[in-house]
Amino acid sequence: MTTAPPWADGLARRIAESALAWESGPAEVDAFRAWFAERARTSAALVRRVPLDSLTGWQNGADVIRHASGRFFTIEGLDIHVRDRPVPHWRQPIINQPEIGILGILVKEFDGVMHCLMQAKVEPGNSNGLQLSPTVQATRSNYTRVHGGRQVPYLDYFRDLSGSRVIADVRQSEQGSAFYQKRNRNMIVETTDDVEVLDGFRWMTLGQMHRVLALDDLVNMDARTVMSCLPFATSDPAGREEGDGFRAALLRSCDGTSPALHRLGEILSWVTDARTRIDVSTSLIPLREVSGWRRTEERISHETGLFFSVIGVDVEATGREVAHWTQPMIEPHGTGLVAFLCRRIDGVLHVLVQAQVEAGYVDVIELAPTVQCTPDNYSCLPADARPPFLDEVLLARPEQIRFTAVLSEEGGRFFHARNRYTIIEVEPDADLAHPNYRWVTMAQLADLLRHSHYLNVQARSLVACLHSLTSARD
Repeated sequence: MTTAPPWADGLARRIAESALAWESGPAEVDAFRAWFAERARTSAALVRRVPLDSLTGWQNGADVIRHASGRFFTIEGLDIHVRDRPVPHWRQPIINQPEIGILGILVKEFDGVMHCLMQAKVEPGNSNGLQLSPTVQATRSNYTRVHGGRQVPYLDYFRDLSGSRVIADVRQSEQGSAFYQKRNRNMIVETTDDVEVLDGFRWMTLGQMHRVLALDDLVNMDARTVMSCLPFATSDPAGREEGDGFRAALLRSCDGTSPALHRLGEILSWVTDARTRIDVSTSLIPLREVSGWRRTEERISHETGLFFSVIGVDVEATGREVAHWTQPMIEPHGTGLVAFLCRRIDGVLHVLVQAQVEAGYVDVIELAPTVQCTPDNYSCLPADARPPFLDEVLLARPEQIRFTAVLSEEGGRFFHARNRYTIIEVEPDADLAHPNYRWVTMAQLADLLRHSHYLNVQARSLVACLHSLTSARD
């Protein structure tokens, strides 16, 4: 196994060149569209809502909902105390999935250009069925075949790393508002092997992936989080970082030699201080003790009708390791809003991140987007719970918006969970000072992404969206 430093050996240059390759090698964009449309016609999932009490193979107890095998995940209660916050105490259902899954993208060069092996995969919670996924997207229960289904394709590339080059390998969290200390291994592995392309898989350049990322509900959450781990901290081989436009400022932001408002050590100290200072206490409790939530044969939902519900689904799917199953899922209420505010500081683009507390985090806080919320939920919360800078996002002028798309969250556990991901540029002199927020460069985010539990999954998705703008044409 070789583990070269992420910026060494021309890797970042090769990544940048793949991002510039819009139509090269075996994956032209027009061919991708035709291929994806054909996959949509031949890959189907029939998903029906069913009562929680009717889930086959699941034990729907008063204290916990668990699979009869004792594997996969459970639905339990969580008691949360966060001192000195607008809402200092609450209880909620939460997914407890202690297994660490694998989210992996296999890469290989064709004609000197790096390509990623992606799959078109149906998930029961996807609002549109088929989405673009990593090469491997599997929980430990899946890839150890607890379900008795078929072997996960290409898994060996991520379990036996001998003879491969590891580009990224880091444990990252998932949604801390819905998962209790959930982590996945985000991996990017390069091979020189002759790889058989199975049905439902396709080689794509980063430039092609960046183009489809701008389309609603096409690139799934697991693909976005792995894409964010690519080492983009480099100057551009085409010299496009020269000039005073947005893209040039973004490319300079990806260059680790560009000036930053705060040194990385200062950012790390700020995060450590927040983790030390903020007092968060969580404990798993029986579902019957989750106050403020109503449980029926059909679902578990909050008494206000807001936030989310726990529902049951029955799934029949083609092209999956298992053709039929039932399971509980989290159904969010309303489309969320996830946004980065960004501005140019000395010609270098900086993004505004916040130190965000979520009940399910392993280490108290992670860096989150400037705004991450479902606006409708604040109708029943105290006025001072309203997120800072929400109005700056909601009232942004069209000419400020650099990226916007409605993207789905993980479709294996969430039912029709969608957020509008938006990147908004504000004026360089905008007054957005707040003790819980810091301006950081893309190169600093890339450094943090080499380590676990610094950027939450929503911020990682936005990092992938920002990377996509480096290859945008005028």
